[in-house]
Amino acid sequence: MTSRYAWITGALLLFAPLLAQAAPEGIPALSLTTTEDGEQQYSVTLQIVALMTALSFLPAALMMMTSFTRIIVTFAILRQAIGLQQTPSNQILIGLALFLSIFIMSPVFERANQEALQPYLSGDMAAIEAVESASQPFREFMIGQTRKTDLNMFVRIAGEEDSYEGPEDVSFWILMPAFVTSELKTAFQIGFMLFIPFLIIDMVVASVLMAMGMMMLSPIIISLPFKIMLFVLVDGWAMVMGTLAASYGL
Repeated sequence: MTSRYAWITGALLLFAPLLAQAAPEGIPALSLTTTEDGEQQYSVTLQIVALMTALSFLPAALMMMTSFTRIIVTFAILRQAIGLQQTPSNQILIGLALFLSIFIMSPVFERANQEALQPYLSGDMAAIEAVESASQPFREFMIGQTRKTDLNMFVRIAGEEDSYEGPEDVSFWILMPAFVTSELKTAFQIGFMLFIPFLIIDMVVASVLMAMGMMMLSPIIISLPFKIMLFVLVDGWAMVMGTLAASYGL
């Protein structure tokens, strides 16, 4: 059970500084008040509200720091290229992208578990040290997938060209948008390559219908079965998911 949910706990450790910054310093989570008759009452302060607000941003931040963006964008372009508007549904694509992201990110999660989570749970490492150790695998993954041009662009926009000696010194606030920008560019490149064979089928079908004088018949109706048949014959889903996993060096 510990290894099964280790990556979730590691992600919470990674964002512990953000949660701590969201709560005002010096305000206790619970305030103890003694009434005149000697009874004690507890009241929840604004720290709990700030903590829950910060937790609401955790899923979005996790999606932006993993391979989820590249995978879901590629699936959306693939569905558009085939010509299927609602099949597979958004829920299926998101679930497939989520579990494929877990598969791709499993080495990062395991490293964060071994280097940060387990020492913290055993009491051998303080909370701040565990957060720093857990963030290091994610940082290395994001730097490895981020283009230097995108990283330099955000460093230049932030006006911190002289503040960093190398990519490993860049803060998360600059690395995260640079990583997402690179992921979107890579996803569109993969989507372009997926679009070409289906576009050729549409052009061939449209040319044949025009030559037969059937200009009132939509080419999409005729080409859709051929595109589905082609995608099935070449084992398209296995090829797409294998290509996405291989793009991360797996």
